[in-house]
Amino acid sequence: MNQNADILIIGGGLSGTMLAVQLLRQPGQRRILVIEPRAELGRGEAYSAVELGHTLNGNAARMSVDPDNPDDLTQWLTAHIAAGGWPESAEQNVPISELFPPRGLFGVYVQQRLAEARVVGARYGSTVEHICAEVIDLQSEADSVQLSLSNGQTLRGAYAVLATGMFPAARTPQKESSGLNAAALDPWDVSAMRQLDPQSTVLIIGSGLTMVDAVVSLEQAGHRGPIEVFSRHGLLPHVRRQPPAWVDFLAEDPGIRTPRQLLRELRRHCRNAIAQGIDWQAPLDTVRAHIGRLWSQATDLQRRQFVRHVRPWWESHHHRSPPLSAALVERLHNQGRLRIQAASFKGLEPVSDDGVSIRIRRRGEAETGVVHGAALINSSGIEYDWRRVARPLPQQLLARGLVRPGPLALGIAAAADGAVLDAQGQAGRRLFAMGPPLRGMWWESTAVTDVALQAKALAARLVG
Repeated sequence: MNQNADILIIGGGLSGTMLAVQLLRQPGQRRILVIEPRAELGRGEAYSAVELGHTLNGNAARMSVDPDNPDDLTQWLTAHIAAGGWPESAEQNVPISELFPPRGLFGVYVQQRLAEARVVGARYGSTVEHICAEVIDLQSEADSVQLSLSNGQTLRGAYAVLATGMFPAARTPQKESSGLNAAALDPWDVSAMRQLDPQSTVLIIGSGLTMVDAVVSLEQAGHRGPIEVFSRHGLLPHVRRQPPAWVDFLAEDPGIRTPRQLLRELRRHCRNAIAQGIDWQAPLDTVRAHIGRLWSQATDLQRRQFVRHVRPWWESHHHRSPPLSAALVERLHNQGRLRIQAASFKGLEPVSDDGVSIRIRRRGEAETGVVHGAALINSSGIEYDWRRVARPLPQQLLARGLVRPGPLALGIAAAADGAVLDAQGQAGRRLFAMGPPLRGMWWESTAVTDVALQAKALAARLVG
């Protein structure tokens, strides 16, 4: 049967669920369909984790899904813990606002906020329904959007929103694949890691937060052997601390506009903080609120320079590791079990019966070499280039010119209000996007606070 809706939300992870919450809170009667192949809404890739060791990389005070209440998660956790939930929280021995909850528990929080929003929406006559399927095609017409689903259904709505979330490199089929994923273990699959010889050598490609998760998974699986990590720059995420407030120097000086100016001024403030005995993370954390503005007003040349020369250090300093996970990585590194090497992955070697071999080129060396291990994990992060994602919907949208790559091929291009730009640069009247697909537009478009703010603004736009 064809179903009609006011708004079709493509993706039911954090982005799609937060948009549904904001729409339900808006006065007026509307029918909302969320198309998500997972059995539950509100989890997506990030919050489907089941292991307690896979925690948020931000503390509760930083992770509210309510843009009007920064303490929302802290308040929810306070009640949840008081009711007997998450007894392990006592092990962190910090105030509730400074806790780093498990990602699976965060998914429960998001789902509860959706349930509460359904009650509010019901007063207006609004509903949200979950269609458990994958969108494989989309047609945008003058007065509606039509979706084709993997289960054979066709849905039609007045508006559609691409809330597809992130495409983790470890779980995303690549259009031009090196075969890495086929040979690698899932970084979050603890049960598969339990099948390994506990003393065997494990190879990991990438040294960001996914690598940290992979090390946690190996530890929980009982692995006790060597871990060899390879990444181009050999940088580890810094541990997230709770620094005191620092002056918002970007708000005070609107003349700071370019990446070069930003880095120069940020370094100066970090030096001043250290000289005063204050954590250098304090000045850095003030930059967060201004990234969207700075990125959007930068030239293409400045953006390319940032991505090429600054990005690895930005990622390791800004996207920091939760304390318990960072402590584990540091302990294994000090024991000599975990080794970080600056090297580029150059491909797989022929499969052997006793494990996997990869070809790498270490930084500063012209020749490549081969490294062997019992298992391999792809921890190379997120795939933002939709041209490389071998999923039906991104490929169809690109092929027909309904979307075009965003700046530097990061996600897709859109107007400031989220209206998707087609291949000719024209903003559509019926198709919108939010969250990770807009990485190229705002640079930081993946964090919980970013998604929550975008959801509120887009809901107002669609209702208006």
